[in-house]
Amino acid sequence: MTTTEGVGRRQFLTLLGAGVAGASLPALLSGCAPGGPGAGPASGTKRVLSAAFYQAINDLDPHGASAVDEASLLANRQIYDTLVTGAGERPAPGLATSWRQPDDKTWEFTLREDVVFHDGSKLTSADVKASLERLAASDGPQKPLWASIDTVEAPDPRTVRITTKDPLGTLLVNLTLAFILPAAQIGKGDLSRKPIGSGPFSVESFTPSSQLVLKPVANYWGGAPKLPGLRLPYIPEASTRMTSLQNGEVDVTWIIPPDELKRLGGVNGVKVESKPGLNYFLAWFNCGKKPFSDPRVRRALYQALDIKGIVSSLYGDAATVMDAPIPSAVFGHAPQEPYAYDPELAKRELAEAGYGSGIRTSMMWFKDTGPLATELAQSIISAWAKVGVVVEPQQIEKAAWIKRLTALDWDIELQVNTVTTGDADYTLGRLYTSQANRMGYRNDKLDGILAKARSTSDQEERKSLYGQACEIIWRDAVGVFPAALSSTYGVRSTVAGFVPVANSQPEFRTVSTAG
Repeated sequence: MTTTEGVGRRQFLTLLGAGVAGASLPALLSGCAPGGPGAGPASGTKRVLSAAFYQAINDLDPHGASAVDEASLLANRQIYDTLVTGAGERPAPGLATSWRQPDDKTWEFTLREDVVFHDGSKLTSADVKASLERLAASDGPQKPLWASIDTVEAPDPRTVRITTKDPLGTLLVNLTLAFILPAAQIGKGDLSRKPIGSGPFSVESFTPSSQLVLKPVANYWGGAPKLPGLRLPYIPEASTRMTSLQNGEVDVTWIIPPDELKRLGGVNGVKVESKPGLNYFLAWFNCGKKPFSDPRVRRALYQALDIKGIVSSLYGDAATVMDAPIPSAVFGHAPQEPYAYDPELAKRELAEAGYGSGIRTSMMWFKDTGPLATELAQSIISAWAKVGVVVEPQQIEKAAWIKRLTALDWDIELQVNTVTTGDADYTLGRLYTSQANRMGYRNDKLDGILAKARSTSDQEERKSLYGQACEIIWRDAVGVFPAALSSTYGVRSTVAGFVPVANSQPEFRTVSTAG
C-alpha cells in the first residue's frame, strides 16, 4: 500500500501511540494473578482473559460525560444491565422480561425477579425509575435521547411505566443504552471509579487511562461468566497490541489498522474475524461560520477529494467508502449519489462563492480518534491545498477537543463516530437537529423529518424518513463522510465463545479461554 506525503503508516501509528502506550505491556498488566495473561498455565486451565481496545477507559459512570464513548460503553456492557438488549437488531428482553404499549405515549415494562446488584441489593422498579430520571435530567451526551420523557413511575416493585410527552418510536432502541444503577447508590460515592451494577462482571480495580480489571459475578441472573477474570488494558499503539496478541499477552484486540491486518495473516495461534461496522470517519464543517455557512463551499470541498483513492490507499479492505452520512450497517441507511472527484469544478465553484483567491482555515482532531486518523487528515489537507484551501492541522488532546467541539470553537473537525444503537436516530436524530446545534447547521425541513421519524413506531415509515434525512444531509454537504470501518478483531485460538460485534462493544460473559 502507498503512503501519503512521504510519511509511512508506521510513523503515523507511532504518533497515535504516544502517551500511555509508552509504558511496557508487563507494566500495564502488573498485578496479574498466576493464571493471568502470559503466565503459561497448564493446558486446559481457565485463565484471566486480556482484551485490549485502542481507546482509553476514563470513566465508569454510565450516565456521565463519557456515557457514549466507545471505551466507556465497552466497560459498561460488562458491569451493568439494561431493560432491553439488541443494538441494531430486534429488541430483546434484558432486565425487562416483557413490555407493552397501552397507548402511543405509554410503555409498561415487567422486570425480572432474580436480579441482584453487586452490593447485594435486589433490583426493583425504584432502581429503574431513579436511573432513567437521572439520565433524563443529565447534561451528558445521551440527553437528546431522553428529552421526550415525561414521567417514570414504579406502581409496584416489578412494573415500570414510562410516559413520553410525544409518541417515541425509538424508546426501545434508546433503552439499550440506559444502564441501571441501584437507587441507593445514586448521589453517593464515586460512580465514575467504583460503580455498582447488576452485570456479569464487577469492578476489582480501575486505573483510568491504564487498566480496568473485572471479576465474575457468580450469581449473575443470566448465568455466571466462564472466565475467572477479565482485564481491559489500554494499549493505543497498534503495533504493540498486535505484538501482544501474537505473544499471548493479549487474547483479543480490535480495531486493527490495515497494515497490521496484513501482519496477522497466517500468524499461528491467531484468527481474524470481521464484519461490517458501525464506526465511521466524518469531517464536519462548522456550518455556522464563514466560509462554511455557504453550502457551495462545502460541496466544492467534497468535489476536491478523491475519496475512493484516499480510502483505498490508507485502508484497503479494512474500510469502505461511505455513500451516506451513516454506515450501510445502520437501520435507516439510504445510499446517495457520490460526489464526483473534480478539482477544477471545485475551483470554479469556490470562485463563484467568492473565494477564488483561496481560503485559510483549520482542522482539529485528537490522536486516538481512529486508525490512521492523522494520515487521513493529512491526505484531505493535501488535496484541499491543490484547490487553494490552506488548512492548518491541529492534533490536540481529547479533553481539549471535546471542549472546543461542544463550544463550536473550530472550523473543521475530524473524528470517528459510532452509531452505537445501530439505529439512525442515534446519530441523525441526536446530532443533526437545529436544537442539538452540534455543527452550526440548521434545517427546518430536516428537523421535521427527524421528529416524525422519532415519534412513529412504524419501522418502514421510520426507514423511509431516515432515507430522506440522509439525502438532505448529504446534499447540503454538512460534512465529508469518507470511510466506514470494518469491525475487525484479532483473537487467540485459545479463546472460545467470542462473538464479534459491529459496535466495538463485545460482551465477554460467555467467553472462555485456556492455556
